[in-house]
Amino acid sequence: MDVLRAASAIGPLPCILTTATRNKTQFPKSIFHNLNLKLPALTRNGSKSRLFMTLSSTPSSTMESIEPPMPELEADGREKERFDWYSQWYPVMPVCDLDKRVPHGKKVLGLDLVVWWDKNENEWKVFDDTCPHRLAPLSEGRIDQWGRLQCVYHGWCFNGNGDCKIIPQAPLDGPPVHTFKKACVAVYPSVVQHDIVWVWPNADPQYKDIITKKKPPYIPELDDPSFSRPMGNRDLPFGYEFLIENLMDFAHLPYAHYGIIRTPIPKVSPGNSRLIWIFPRKFGVWIDQIVPRWMFHIGVNLVLDSDLYLLHVEERKIMEIGATNWQKACFLPTKSDAMVVGFRRWFNKYAGSEIDWKGKYSGALPPSPPREQLMDRYWSHVVNCKSCNSAYKGLKALEVMLQIMSVILIGIIVVTKQKMMSMVAKTTMVSMAIICFAASKWLAHFIYKNFHYHGYNHAFH
Repeated sequence: MDVLRAASAIGPLPCILTTATRNKTQFPKSIFHNLNLKLPALTRNGSKSRLFMTLSSTPSSTMESIEPPMPELEADGREKERFDWYSQWYPVMPVCDLDKRVPHGKKVLGLDLVVWWDKNENEWKVFDDTCPHRLAPLSEGRIDQWGRLQCVYHGWCFNGNGDCKIIPQAPLDGPPVHTFKKACVAVYPSVVQHDIVWVWPNADPQYKDIITKKKPPYIPELDDPSFSRPMGNRDLPFGYEFLIENLMDFAHLPYAHYGIIRTPIPKVSPGNSRLIWIFPRKFGVWIDQIVPRWMFHIGVNLVLDSDLYLLHVEERKIMEIGATNWQKACFLPTKSDAMVVGFRRWFNKYAGSEIDWKGKYSGALPPSPPREQLMDRYWSHVVNCKSCNSAYKGLKALEVMLQIMSVILIGIIVVTKQKMMSMVAKTTMVSMAIICFAASKWLAHFIYKNFHYHGYNHAFH
């Protein structure tokens, strides 16, 4: 039943995967924290018993076939109700990675959003990232001295309700054009839960108070002060459905993540997605008070890198044959694929095997970049993570300081007259110069490998 409940919570853009290892003979308990949805495929008609047996029964044979996802109809022959992608809560970013001093541009479901701190209302706001004047991105703007979001193109300012408060170019004795409805910015309902900013991707006024009717999913452990909650995020070069499949597929762990994850003993636009993770734990809580967050992220990014390229390629192969033909191209003979099949059944049945982009995108995938660019950590994680960004800047500064120190030491030796410096002192300074230079080179490699490109090769793991 635990597996069944986990499956029934599947929704768009699941973002939090929490793992708490209990003992060496159990799978980790995974919580997919997403959109608080119930899958009718798990609770109605004949599909209930078929999927329930697939997910929860004890396998009598490892080669027992798994029923592929097929379109399903109501009893009267009508199609099931389609999933509404725009009537759900979506995670945008962890609060710890947002700077209250500046606006942040983000993309969710293909929508360009700007997330900014409204100090007057003491809360995070999510607006359409478009100034109504000349359509400049508000995320490139600033927070002015009165706590308003200012467009830097012409200085228009907006309060937390999206109302335009000033148009600098409008004459003071003229009509109050800043009060016109067309001068306002679209505001999306937003809320902070579990220290993550969530957004409802529909700015229609009828959803203004949607938080009173429908809330983001809630996990008690994430609000329990006795738990430690390491958190992070990364933008990935493959789509939502492939991210979901990967998170639900434990069978790939000993192979794609070989040597990285200890295998337990029987544990946004097309082609892109964002993963936000939290790992709550009740043991070793003191560790997080000593070890900086960016050190944990090095390990998490290594795990993500280990199957990133595989999923990127898989997504393109699936799209070539057509997402609805997925079950014809893939051979899934064992019950280890049950969760993947369950998700694909839901995705095919209620979403037609595609995300509704509201006409903003055709669904075509962007071209595949070179491998080094595809797996680059800097733009997919470091710039969005306050801890890693600070560590990156600090380590780069240290690298430069070591290089400068090496040059200075050599310079001192060169300009100092031979009789004024003993052989011991000269040898010591040369040694220090070599050590500084070698340390700077090692640090440069460490920075590149952990903050830019790791170059993961499965053959060597």
